[in-house]
Amino acid sequence: MIVKSRKGEKLAQSSRFIALLIGAVIMIMPFIYMVSTSFKKRTYLFEYPPKFIPTEPTTQNYVDAWSRSDFSRYFLNSLFVATVTTLVTVLLATMSAYAFARFEFVGKKTLFIAMLTGLMVPTIVMIIPQFIIAKHLHLIDSFSGLILFYVGGNFALNTFLMRGFMEEIPKDLDDAMLVDGAGPWKRFTRLYLPLSRPALATISLFSFLGAWDEFAWAVTLINSPEKRTLPIAIALFQGQHATSWGLVFAACVIALIPVFIVYLSAQKHFVSGLSVGAVKG
Repeated sequence: MIVKSRKGEKLAQSSRFIALLIGAVIMIMPFIYMVSTSFKKRTYLFEYPPKFIPTEPTTQNYVDAWSRSDFSRYFLNSLFVATVTTLVTVLLATMSAYAFARFEFVGKKTLFIAMLTGLMVPTIVMIIPQFIIAKHLHLIDSFSGLILFYVGGNFALNTFLMRGFMEEIPKDLDDAMLVDGAGPWKRFTRLYLPLSRPALATISLFSFLGAWDEFAWAVTLINSPEKRTLPIAIALFQGQHATSWGLVFAACVIALIPVFIVYLSAQKHFVSGLSVGAVKG
């Protein structure tokens, strides 16, 4: 019975592993083909059967993509918007989470539930109200308009994750610092922020990706060509070079580089921060 049970467990584990492997291959194959095509000359784009290793690899597609249609300007615009959004969101979300996790005040639970309720509203539904607010605040066609609403869109989820993580920090440590005369701000900067690095990495990644990849609000708010962000640029780039897939895929790969850098720099903290923050509500 024990032998059969162990064989059954090994068979189940092998089946799960094979299923996950097949799923991973299916997910990653289009990306690999995109990267491969970005290094192909135009004469090899439609060769049959398709090859994942280019016959005569070239980096000219990347040079052309970066230098055409002010692509480099749009890249830097997105980098600026995403970086500022991440910094502001992380700062505000961590302070808000600290207040929810360690302080008692009137309406605390109601306010927290109201904030989380906003997560149930699809982002696209808020486009028109946001545009009207931006118009009254004179934020149309500005980076400030993008950053303000990106911060607002990421704030609730990041506060929720950070609050769950901070509540896991032993209260005894907080009390010990309080006895030593440390005020709320000192406890926040000396205790909670250093111990919350996994959660900080998680919300930083979410905030950066949310601002870097966002298209609908950017295309609604921005009118001036010189203020366009990368998602808008790639959409226009595809329209201008619809048949030059090597060029288009090179532009897409360039757009993914900051995402990989941010993810790789935060990956060791990402999973633990996400799991802890999501469990404690």
